Order: sequence, then structure tokens, then C-alpha cells
Amino acid sequence: MTYCIAIKTNNRLVFASDSRTNAGPDHVSTYSKMFKWGVPGERQFLLVSAGNLATTQAVVETIERDMKESAAENLLNIKYISAVADYIGRISLEAQNKNNNLGMMAGFNAESTFILGGQIGTEPANIFMIYPQGNHITCPETTPFLQIGEIKYGKPLLDRVITDKTTERDAVRAAMVSMDSTMRSNSTVGPPIEIQSYHINSLQPGKYKIFSANDPYWQLLSSNWAEKLLEAFLKLPELPDFPSDEPELTSVATSTQTQSNFK
Repeated sequence: MTYCIAIKTNNRLVFASDSRTNAGPDHVSTYSKMFKWGVPGERQFLLVSAGNLATTQAVVETIERDMKESAAENLLNIKYISAVADYIGRISLEAQNKNNNLGMMAGFNAESTFILGGQIGTEPANIFMIYPQGNHITCPETTPFLQIGEIKYGKPLLDRVITDKTTERDAVRAAMVSMDSTMRSNSTVGPPIEIQSYHINSLQPGKYKIFSANDPYWQLLSSNWAEKLLEAFLKLPELPDFPSDEPELTSVATSTQTQSNFK
């Protein structure tokens, strides 16, 4: 499995993705799920993926081949970011159908989900979730982020922290803590963690950093978050008088044991 995040603020698009593709007891493998293309000063695109790796690779290969061969429709000539989402959705659907028709093993699932972000010219920057069926959605203003993969563990933090006014540094830290929370609860999500930050209207590639499991800042952030969570929990208001149900439980246990003795 995997976990990817895209955050859209007033002046930034921040993406985060893990790199784990397999987490068996004897073998852990990794593969980058973040892809970047662009023409400085004209257009920039970010893509992260979750799901079938063969489908993801086929989609990326097709995107790059179409640009290289100047296909009638490619990332260098599409005029709108929403049209790019449509284009990637069609490629993904074709790749899934091809893989499904190869007669793979029972239970094989060729589906992949993507998050696309970017900007073309003076058009507003945006992020889109592209479903396996080829359709897509963008994020609502009230929750300016999108997630794919193992989303449930890292979502509560994003719900509480991320707004359209969140700074770049806070967006990056929130994405990393969300990723850390997911990694603690699901071993199929793991490092290296890739972070990309695009400055809206710059039309430049932006900032990129990769964090390994042994990265000093990553370890510091993870340990601090765990400590602060425990500290906050211990400072929660004490419960008022809370009746104990132990006598009742004891009575039920005794009754059950007594009944079993008469069988």
C-alpha cells in the first residue's frame, strides 16, 4: 500500500509521498511514487500515485513518450490543468484495461489512483484526485488537501491543522507528521518520504527533499510528536466521578462460571 498527500494553500502546493511497495517479513522494497514535469516559466506538474505499480509505470511511460514524440495531446500542449487530469485519467484507464486483459492471477487488481497538481500559465494552480475510472475531483475550500492510499491514520491531523492560510513550513510539517502517524499504524507505508513544494505563480520546479528513516530531522520530528501527544493526553481534564462497573462484571463472570459447572 502507500500514502500520498497534496495540500493547497493560498501560495503553495505541497506534496508528500512514501516509497514503500512491499513490506513482507523477509523483503522490503521501495519505489518513488512522485513524478515531476514542466517547462520553467510556462507550466509545472506534480503527480503522485497509489495502487498497482505496473499501471503507474505504464501511465508515467506514456506521459513521457507522448511528450518526447510531440503527440497531438501531451503535457506540453494541453491548455488547462483540468484537461491534463482528463488526459491522465484516460491513460490510466487504458493501462488498467490492458493489464486486466493479460489474464493475471486471480485477485489481481490493476487499479491506480493519482493526485495531480500544477499550473499552466496564468491559470490558477490546482490539485485533482484522479480515480481509477478516469474521472477526477478537486478539493473543497473548507478542506484544502487530498489523500490517496492509507488515508485514515493521517487525516485527523490534517483536518485540524490545514487551512488555505497555512504557511509552507507548517504545511510540510503537517504532511510529515501525518505520514509518521500512518507509518506507526500501518507497516505497508514507509520511508523514504518525498516532499515537494511548489510556489504558486512561480512556474518553477520548486523545492524538493527526500527523508530517509535515519534522517536526523525526521527522527526528531517523530519522537517529538509522540512525546507531545502523550503530554497533551496526560493534561486532559480529569473525569468527574465515574461509577465503576467492576462489581457487575464480577457478578456476570461468577454467574457464567457457575452455569458452566452444571453442564
